[in-house]
Amino acid sequence: MWAYESVFYQIYTLGFCGAPFENDGKPEKRILKVIDWIPHIKRLGANAVYFCPVFESDTHGYNTRDFFKIDTRLGTNEDFKRVCDALHENGIKVVLDGVFNHVGRGFWAFRDVLEKREGSQYKDWFARIDFNGNSPYNDGLWYEGWEGNYDLVKLNLWNPAVKQHIFDAVDMWIREFGIDGLRLDVAYSIDRGFLRELRGFCDSKKEDFFLVGEALHGEYGRMLSEMGIHSLTDYQCYKGIYSALNSSNMFEIIHSLLRLFGPEDWTVARGSHLLSFADNHDVTRLASVLNNERLLPMAYALVFGMPGIPCVYYGSEWGAKGDKSQGDPALRPCFERPEWNELSEYISRLSEAKKNSNALNYGGMRSLLLTNKQCVFERACDGERVLVAINIDSEPYMAYFDAGRQFADELITGTEHDFTGGSLLQGYTAYYWRMK
Repeated sequence: MWAYESVFYQIYTLGFCGAPFENDGKPEKRILKVIDWIPHIKRLGANAVYFCPVFESDTHGYNTRDFFKIDTRLGTNEDFKRVCDALHENGIKVVLDGVFNHVGRGFWAFRDVLEKREGSQYKDWFARIDFNGNSPYNDGLWYEGWEGNYDLVKLNLWNPAVKQHIFDAVDMWIREFGIDGLRLDVAYSIDRGFLRELRGFCDSKKEDFFLVGEALHGEYGRMLSEMGIHSLTDYQCYKGIYSALNSSNMFEIIHSLLRLFGPEDWTVARGSHLLSFADNHDVTRLASVLNNERLLPMAYALVFGMPGIPCVYYGSEWGAKGDKSQGDPALRPCFERPEWNELSEYISRLSEAKKNSNALNYGGMRSLLLTNKQCVFERACDGERVLVAINIDSEPYMAYFDAGRQFADELITGTEHDFTGGSLLQGYTAYYWRMK
């Protein structure tokens, strides 16, 4: 699977393109901005782009109006085809946000229900419509809003017509735009049978079509098995990364990683490829949540060094800030142009190391050394061994452990390392040692 050997770049499309929050119906070719960023995305080492919602919606993208149409605020389907073609020509895969659990109040079939009530042929497209009730919008009917959000109208995914409508849309995006995968919004809320059917449908349309589901917590291995998809978002380790760095407690993140991916029989996600990230469109950016900005590179060394598929959120590669307490728009800004600094360059080196290592792409995880501020763990696959060493202390640390070999190539700097007499870990430094 191509995704297991990739580095993802996440774009919250409406914010990135500077679109107004409310859908004003005024067509603008804002999506073409992505083409100007392709050299930056390639320089960073990302070879897959995950677009947050691009379908026509009421406001923020997750309240869909039309599964078959690019949001008017972003441009036309033809404009997005140009973007997809340009990305593919540069060797970059395209993954879209599939928001299939719910739609917006502006969704055409729901508007038909509001207008025709019991006479609408679409009244069974939605979960638990009650024409004797009322909604917070005073519709004269009640419907299920996802997690109490009544701007998000929950779909009835057991209805064959609804499933076919969604599958027809997915087919169009694959056929006409060549998309390579979907990120499934709130996958944890979606019927497992629907997800398994979706996987079978996508497999029949395109080989190696990638499905990653949003999951906040739970037993990831069991969830993957039940859903039948390829990957889930690794929120457990996302939290562990910044918490461990802020509290100078590397035990927290390493124990989380071992619990998920370690050699013990009770691990729940061993062999799986979760989507790894330091931040995204729903959480405070890493540069705003870390107490010490000098640890930013260490956080990304963990994201790229641990089992999983690393994903970088646009702007965070140069340390952009954004606090969720200020509202979602603060996390989803429009940057006029990309920036490049030492952090960006560092991430680009991590990207190349990850993409070109079977051990980092497919290896399990074994802890070799662990203190409050230092860790060394092994990733191994098909005879290749890479040791990931991280020192989050400002002071150097002499690490003593059994490396199994005397020499290694350090993948981030391209230098050789000799383990004789211990390994000196400089302050605020990470190492990827490929054993010779």
